Amino acid sequence: MATVPLRPNLIWVRSNDRGQALQFLLSRHNFTNRRFFLRKWGGNRAGSFPNRQFRVSCQIQTEEIQIRRCSPFLESSLLSGNGALVSDEWKAVPDIWRTSAEKYGDRIAVMDPYHDPPLNLTYKQLEQEILDFSEGLRVIGIKPDEKLALFADNSCRWLVADQGIMTTGAINVVRGSRSSVEELLQIYSHSESVGLAVDSPELFNRISETFRTKANMRFVVLLWGDKSSLSTEGVEGIPVFNYREIIQLGQESRRAISDSTDVRKSYVYEAINSDDIATLVYTSGTTGNPKGVMLTHRNLLHQIQNLWDIVPAEVGDRFLSMLPPWHAYERACEYFTFTYGVEQVYTTVRNLKEDLRHYQPEYIISVPLVYETLYSGIQKQISTSSTARKLIALTFIKASLAYMEFKRIYEGTYLTRDQKQPSHLVSLLDWLWARIIAGLLWPVHALAKKLVYSKIHSAIGISKAGVSGGGSLPSHVDKFFEAIGVKVQNGYGLTESAPVVAARRPNCNVLGSVGHPIQHTEFKVVDSESGKVLPPGEKGIVKAKGPQVMKGYFKNPGATKQVLDEDGWLNTGDIGWIAPHHSRGRSHRCGGVIVLEGRAKDTIVLSTGENVEPVELEEAALRSPVIQQIVVIGQDQRRLGAIIVPNKEDALLLAKELSVVDTNATDLSKDKLTNILYEELRKWTSGCSFQIGPILVVDEPFTIDSGLMTPTMKIRRDRVVSLYNEQIDDLYK
Repeated sequence: MATVPLRPNLIWVRSNDRGQALQFLLSRHNFTNRRFFLRKWGGNRAGSFPNRQFRVSCQIQTEEIQIRRCSPFLESSLLSGNGALVSDEWKAVPDIWRTSAEKYGDRIAVMDPYHDPPLNLTYKQLEQEILDFSEGLRVIGIKPDEKLALFADNSCRWLVADQGIMTTGAINVVRGSRSSVEELLQIYSHSESVGLAVDSPELFNRISETFRTKANMRFVVLLWGDKSSLSTEGVEGIPVFNYREIIQLGQESRRAISDSTDVRKSYVYEAINSDDIATLVYTSGTTGNPKGVMLTHRNLLHQIQNLWDIVPAEVGDRFLSMLPPWHAYERACEYFTFTYGVEQVYTTVRNLKEDLRHYQPEYIISVPLVYETLYSGIQKQISTSSTARKLIALTFIKASLAYMEFKRIYEGTYLTRDQKQPSHLVSLLDWLWARIIAGLLWPVHALAKKLVYSKIHSAIGISKAGVSGGGSLPSHVDKFFEAIGVKVQNGYGLTESAPVVAARRPNCNVLGSVGHPIQHTEFKVVDSESGKVLPPGEKGIVKAKGPQVMKGYFKNPGATKQVLDEDGWLNTGDIGWIAPHHSRGRSHRCGGVIVLEGRAKDTIVLSTGENVEPVELEEAALRSPVIQQIVVIGQDQRRLGAIIVPNKEDALLLAKELSVVDTNATDLSKDKLTNILYEELRKWTSGCSFQIGPILVVDEPFTIDSGLMTPTMKIRRDRVVSLYNEQIDDLYK
């Protein structure tokens, strides 16, 4: 190809070499928007001048035009400056921050007292911090749709990082610091993350050796702590930025864009679409690999816009935050509350009790274990009081429990599965009787509130409500808090539904249920074998449908198809029923509430909110010759347990080898058998992610004939648990 140099940076090309010249030019510059390049260049699409003899092109010195995606409402100035249409509605999750900054400005948004340095941020400051962080990420090279792993715990900087990543149009991949190195590596690799935002030097140093050899990290962002504390080998050859450096890079870049039209023209801005993926949240799993739930901006915006019916937050209300923010439940609730001008205080499990007393929050959103812990603390305080105080407190509580029971009857919130509603006469007599008894108990209840419950309220704060989710709230805890006047609202959701699909309302707090579906959400209960839709009151598999249901599992269409059908119905894997609609009687306000009674699939959800797949533990335990059959249990409990069918002959042999019994013994006592089983469990499951606590030893094996096994020899967990329900309750007392 013949060229004649005319002046620096320009080349003349004969017209018959136009195709080769254009190919040469484009090979030298990786333009991301060819149409933009041709328009700026000024030639026609063939690249020639009108005389068709020569063409001109820029050979070097031309900067690549970068395509940037941004949050439509939050960064509307960038879009409008680029000639794009601007919406005044929320299209992406980060859009909420502009609205909140305009409404609540100098009000405190977050208080983070336990990090170094402790931080308080107003709504204006929080918005600017998110904008600076997102721009800083763009400067260091994060691009739209790329994945950025965010492995960190609850803090205001987690929130800024999370929202900053979303603002760039990138997808954050979230997990906490307590996960194993292997799990974090699997999540990082499977998600195709290009960089890592990490909580602290301690976490990075723990994972650095494995990540350095097995993960491709373009950069590392350190949210808290000093870079000097990082392992030198772990960061060798990898750019590391601390939080303040990212913020400063963002501030400088935003200032340059604002001050210079030429700089602004270096970028093409596109708006984030509501159906774009906002985050990947990996489900917990101890067998196989965890699945990456793809949640879109639309999924999360549905939660933000529809949770007020459950938590009618007001400007200035104080929330106490302690759950891991990567947990979909905490995350969606945080986003929602910030749109109402609340003040969020970050706390820890260690500081929760003191912070409840100190900050006196209007709301706390947490898992059942927190309420169980508060309940146990109150009971312990009562039991250690003097005999007279203890007797008075227990009498008051007993009277209040009875009062609330009758109150639910006459208010129509007494749960029932009975599809047939009572006659008018029976309903009237039932209502009248409940009113009379409640009226007699009311003076005692009122006195108890003044003398006893007011002190409890002062100690635990929570002046408006505690919202419970992530597991089933124990009935005795639920009833106790109702009796002492602390409102606890139970809810229900899954990571796959962003997560809330149902919850109890403040004005219809039906104990024993997870409440009504939230807005735009449908439920149905189907037969587990036929798939037939069951009428209210009948128990089956619960399915849900709504705008909050996930896009699917990342790179796992098979698993997606198993839980999400073509019509958008999500198989929750839970067993439950829908309360019948009655126009009269003690349950006339319960119609349509969802009641859950366990898991159809194997996953066990502890009261801590942790998900446990029991198969790993069972397979490990069955390696012991002493254990013939085992079913791991623990749904809605603090810890796992197990129902075990022992192999008594092998147990006796082992006992003789260990000199637990005489060599001539022909049987083992129950206590000795139980002790041997405990030792075997510890031996064979020590390498598992969870450990088994109490065990129930049963003599009769699970068989097909007894209905406790399927024809393919799989144990029917729900039937085994149902058969031994009373013994299991005793096991956990």
